[in-house]
Amino acid sequence: MNFLVIDSSLNKICFFSKFNNNCYNKSYESTKNNYDQFSVLLFAFLRENNINLDNIGHLFVNHGPGNFSGIRISIATAKGLAITNKLDLYGFNSNDLKNMNYLEIIDLYDKGKLKKNLIKPHYLS
Repeated sequence: MNFLVIDSSLNKICFFSKFNNNCYNKSYESTKNNYDQFSVLLFAFLRENNINLDNIGHLFVNHGPGNFSGIRISIATAKGLAITNKLDLYGFNSNDLKNMNYLEIIDLYDKGKLKKNLIKPHYLS
């Protein structure tokens, strides 16, 4: 399964992809400047790793718990990509993964623990 993960709910902006049996990841500091450049950073990640969105079937976004700005930019970007590229969009919870191992998302997906197009943000208080 080829998929893309977008996660900026905690203290980093993380992009992860499993594409053609290879795993790719990149992380950035959660700063205002990086939030302003979020789409640029994402598309640079895709380009650097020769990942074509036409070959991605599933898009996963972390909906929290986490910080407001990070969650909002992640969800907005993920929804835009899902609509324009006809991707299946799923939300996952930070607490569902051990040590933020994004490969565990496949197990959550296979067990039916992720709902398609149901993204409910959970912000830290």
